[in-house]
Amino acid sequence: MANRTDAERELLEKAARYMPGASTGNMKVDPEHLFLIKEGRGSKVWDVSGNEYIDYLMGSGPMVLGHAHPSVVAAVKEAVEQGSTFFATNERAVLLAEEIAKAVPSADKVRFTTSGTDADFQAMRIARAFRKRDVVLKFEGGYHGTSDYAVMNVTPSASSLKEFPTPAPNTAGVPKAILDTMLIAPYNDIETAAAIIEQNHDDLAAVILEPMQRVIAPKPGFLQGLRDVTSHFEIPLIFDEVVTGFRLAYGGAQEYYGVQPDLTTMGKIVGGGYPLGAVAGREELMAVLDPQRADSDSFVSQVGTLNANPVACAAGLATLNELRKPGIYDRLHAIGRQIRDAIERVCREAEVPMQPSGEDAIFGFYFTDEPIENYRSTLKADAEKMARFNILLLDKGVLKNWPDKFYPSLAHSSEDIDTTTQAFAKVIDQIKG
Repeated sequence: MANRTDAERELLEKAARYMPGASTGNMKVDPEHLFLIKEGRGSKVWDVSGNEYIDYLMGSGPMVLGHAHPSVVAAVKEAVEQGSTFFATNERAVLLAEEIAKAVPSADKVRFTTSGTDADFQAMRIARAFRKRDVVLKFEGGYHGTSDYAVMNVTPSASSLKEFPTPAPNTAGVPKAILDTMLIAPYNDIETAAAIIEQNHDDLAAVILEPMQRVIAPKPGFLQGLRDVTSHFEIPLIFDEVVTGFRLAYGGAQEYYGVQPDLTTMGKIVGGGYPLGAVAGREELMAVLDPQRADSDSFVSQVGTLNANPVACAAGLATLNELRKPGIYDRLHAIGRQIRDAIERVCREAEVPMQPSGEDAIFGFYFTDEPIENYRSTLKADAEKMARFNILLLDKGVLKNWPDKFYPSLAHSSEDIDTTTQAFAKVIDQIKG
């Protein structure tokens, strides 16, 4: 366990006093291992006590270039010196919208939000207004933020699983009436999903999914099958690319997998580490946001004080400028592949059952010998072993997303990977058996 200075212990006491659970709510760490990040540079972060960690959490994905990348820092400094926010449309927002439309295959028009949660919420509202229907189909295990609609069937326990397409909230405080507006299908099961869509197509406003669900890659034909059935019934298909946008490829998962949705949501990388989200899509759907249609019964009013914040847009533009450089995505995938190969090799040599999952640019693994195809198959993995793995890895100075996700970045070096591999070997040796 890392050493804690008096200064960090004092801050942790203040966190316990003033913040529920002594945290911002993102990472669930037991009290003994609570720590406070002070700064990050490149592939590493440091806590208040000065302990160093190789970071594969990377802000839960946005920091694909690494922390405090010089180009992003310079762009942010220039932007903030010219004003922090305006509410009126700003120059950088226009330029970022243009770049998104150039990059994302399905993007005719772009509207900015302040987060991925907001982008997903707005995309569902846009689809409901366009289709004049209320019901949205999502997939069990899929995460689309924290709106009442999105929190259905995200991480149900094995004992609380429902028969498809029955929805159930993952949190308290959700009105029961919301359940009538959501349907649930199993990811990577096109037969069941298509049957649910066909049976409910008259009521459906949209189908929303992460094209790569958390760290579970789509089976061949799954995304195209969804595209085909939704197109047949003229139901908007929404890709939640908050995670995969500008990570799997410059054009996101829809470029990487070759399937185009009607609406796309983005966040994380598109804001370069600052609060920014976006909805992009076909002009026909995005037209419901046009203020000139304010008298129409399909007009969607979407207002936010910090929508398209110029500082966030500057960070996004600087990040995308780096990602357009030749060979960048080959390099990102290669870095991820090295880390994946290392954990697979270590587990194989230690004879610890493990299933890799995801793609090289964002991946996870599960302690099980059964294939990972959807959320229910993840429940068969050894969650207790994974919890121990994460804590012991943290003690070795390696930070990753909990429970099972790695975000490789362009800042991770060969030395980082070697150090991480050594930590993997020590931790696996401690938890095997």
